[in-house]
Amino acid sequence: MNSLWVFEDVNLFGLLCPHKFKAYKSEHDFDAYKKSDYIYFEEDAANKVYLIEKGKVKIGYYNENGEEVVKAILRKGELFGEKAILGENIRDEFAQSLDNNTSICPVGVSTMHELMRDNQTFSFKIYKFIGFKFKKLERRLQLLLFKDAKTRLVEFLDELCLEYGYNCDRTGDHVIKHPYTQKDIASLIGISRPTLNTLLNDLKDNNIINFNRKEIRILKKIA
Repeated sequence: MNSLWVFEDVNLFGLLCPHKFKAYKSEHDFDAYKKSDYIYFEEDAANKVYLIEKGKVKIGYYNENGEEVVKAILRKGELFGEKAILGENIRDEFAQSLDNNTSICPVGVSTMHELMRDNQTFSFKIYKFIGFKFKKLERRLQLLLFKDAKTRLVEFLDELCLEYGYNCDRTGDHVIKHPYTQKDIASLIGISRPTLNTLLNDLKDNNIINFNRKEIRILKKIA
C-alpha cells in the first residue's frame, strides 16, 4: 500500500481547545450529546469547528440514492467541521454522536482565525492537519469506488497498522489496538456487518489474522 501521511501523536483537543487559552476560557462551554444526536446536519451553516473532549462522532453524507456514506469515525482529541476554517459556508456532511456521553468543544470560526493569526506554529499545525484529513478522505473514497470488499478490508487493515499498530516483541506479530467496533469498520469500508464478519473469519481461518473486540493481530502478510 502507498504510504499515508500520518499525523502522529497529536491530541488536537489538547492543542486547540480554547480552555487552553486564557483569553477565551471564561466565555467557553462544552456541549453534551447522547447517542444518535446530531451535532450538525447537511445544509447547516458552517460557522464553527468542533473538538471531541470524549466520545465518538460519525461524519458522513447521503448520496443521490439516499444511502448513507460514512466518511470518518472520530474519537477523543480529534477535530471536525474544519472546512469552515477554509471558507465553507454551508455543511456538505453531517456529524452524529455515537456515544451516550459525547462531549464537544465548539470553537467559532472567528475565534479560530484569531488563534491562527496570533500563533504561527498553531496555524501550521492546523493546516497540516487539514491536509492530512483531505488525503485520508481521498484514499477512503477511492477504496469505496474502485475496490472489492476484501480489498477494502485489507487496505483498511494496512491503514490501521500505520495509525495504531506496533510489533509484539514476544511473538513478532503486528498488533493493532484500535478504537473501532465491527459496525464502525463495516460503515467505514462500505460493506454490511455480516460481510465483514465473513471476511474477518476467512482471514482468521487461514491463520492470517486473529482478532477480538479491540485488537487485531496480523500473523502473516495479507495477500
